[in-house]
Amino acid sequence: MSERDARSLMGPRASGPGGADMSTHDSNARPISRILLTGATGYVGGRLLTALERSGQQVRCLARRPEFLKQRVSEGTEVARGDLLEPESLESALEDVDVAYYLAHSMGEAHGFAELECRSARNFAAAARAAGVKRIIYLGGLGGERDLSEHLQSRHEVGRILRESGIPTIELRASIVIGSGSLSFELVRALVERLPVMVTPRWLRMQAQPIAIEDVIAYLLEALEIEAPESAIYEIGGPDRVTYEDLMREYARHRGLRRWIFRVPLLTPRLSSLWLGLVSPVYARVGRKLVDSTRNETVLRSQLALEVFSVRPRGVREAIERALANEDLSFAETRWSDAISSSGARRRRGGVRLGSRIVDSRAALVAGAPERVFKPVRQIGGRYGWHYGDWLWAIRGALDLLLGGPGMRRGRPEGRELRPGDALDFWRVESFEPGRLLRLQAEMKLPGRAWLQFEVEPREQGSMLTQTAIFEPIGVLGLAYWYGLYPIHALIFGGMLRRMARKTSTA
Repeated sequence: MSERDARSLMGPRASGPGGADMSTHDSNARPISRILLTGATGYVGGRLLTALERSGQQVRCLARRPEFLKQRVSEGTEVARGDLLEPESLESALEDVDVAYYLAHSMGEAHGFAELECRSARNFAAAARAAGVKRIIYLGGLGGERDLSEHLQSRHEVGRILRESGIPTIELRASIVIGSGSLSFELVRALVERLPVMVTPRWLRMQAQPIAIEDVIAYLLEALEIEAPESAIYEIGGPDRVTYEDLMREYARHRGLRRWIFRVPLLTPRLSSLWLGLVSPVYARVGRKLVDSTRNETVLRSQLALEVFSVRPRGVREAIERALANEDLSFAETRWSDAISSSGARRRRGGVRLGSRIVDSRAALVAGAPERVFKPVRQIGGRYGWHYGDWLWAIRGALDLLLGGPGMRRGRPEGRELRPGDALDFWRVESFEPGRLLRLQAEMKLPGRAWLQFEVEPREQGSMLTQTAIFEPIGVLGLAYWYGLYPIHALIFGGMLRRMARKTSTA
C-alpha cells in the first residue's frame, strides 16, 4: 500500500497522547467498551498491558494458561482462556470486545512457525469478525515487499490476513526494538558483553531504524484513538539509521567496554545463526530467525506515522540509555525470591541469569516477628562485623585498598539507624526500610556492579529472611571474576544467612 493510498483511507487526525503513560483521554475520542489483548505474556504485550491498566482501560487478556497471567494483572483486568489455534476457544474471549490487539507470534516454535502464525491469524480474524470487533491493532515487522526473510514474510502475511478480515486494522511495522528484555537488545548485549573481539559478517551492516520500547507502546496506545475508518499500514522507527554493528559499538560505549570488530565477507546468515547458538544458546531458536532477517534493510519508506500520530520517537543513544536506566529501576523494585520463581529459572550453582545480571538468592524461615528478625540486618557492618567470615571481609578490604578503593575503613554511622546514602564499609546504602529491607551497592573495585540485599517478610510460622547477591559483570573479566570467586561468595553469603537466622532464634 502506498503512502498516498494509506492517507486516503484515513480520516482527520485525532489529538491522541504522545507518551507511553496515557492517564487521560481526549473527550472527543472514540468510546471503547472493552479491549482484548493477545500476547500479554510477551515482551511488548506485557509492557502494553501495564500501560493500558494505568490509563484506566477495560482490558481482557487472552492466554492459553490463565493461571500464570492472573498473578501479573491488576484487579480490574480479566484473563480469558483461549488458544489461537483452537477457534472455538476464541468466541467467549472476544464477546463484547471493541478493539483487539494482536501481538501474538510463533517464533519460538522449532518448525513451521510461519504456517502456525497464518493459521492463528485466520482463526482470530474470523472470530473477531463474528464477534463484531470494530478495530484490530497489530504490531508487525518493517521491511520491503520483495526477497524477505521467512520471519518478515510471515509478519507481513499476518498483517494482510487481518486487514482482509473486513475489520479496520491498524498495522504498525517496526524495525529493531530497543529496550531491556527485547530480543534484539539482549542479542546485542550478549555479544558485546561476552566477546572482546568479534568477527562479523557484512550483512550486519544492513541499515535499520531502531525504535525505543517506550515509543512502540506510545504508538500502540494512540492507535486506540486515531480516526481510522479503514485499514492502514504505518511504518514506525526512530530518527537514526544504524546497523547492528553500530548498535554494538554504542552499547559498548555505554558500558565502558572496548571491543574490536572485524568484518568478513564469507559468514552467511545460516553460519552466523549457528555461531550465535554457541555464543548465546538461550537465544538460539528465536535468534536464528532474527539473524536471517538481518539481510533485509528495515528502514522507513513512509513518514505517514509522523503525520497521523503525535509520537516523536527518540534516537538510538537515548533509547539505550533509557533501556539501561529502566533496567536498574526494575531491578531495584524486584522481590528476588518471587522473580526467580516466576522466571522459571532453577536456582543453580553460580546463580541465575536475569538480563545482564547474575542473581544468587537464598532464604531462611526464622521464628520471630519481622522487627526481631531484621535486627541482625540493621546492625551489619562497621564494628558489628558481617556475622560470618570477618577475616575474609578484612582480606577483601585490604585488596580493595591496594587497588585504590575505599576498603573497609569507612565503618558505619553510629548512634542512629542507617539511611539511604550512608557509607557502610565498602558498600553504600541504596535503600533502607526498617524491619523490611536493606539494599547495599558495592563501591569496592570490581569488574562490574554489585548489590547485596536483605528482605524480611512475615509468614505464618515466623518471618522469611531473604538474602540476595546481584552482580552485573562487565565483559569477560566480570564473568571470570564472578564464577571464579563464586565458591568463596557462596561460603560467605551462606554463612551470613545461617548466622543471622541463628542469632534471631537464640535471642
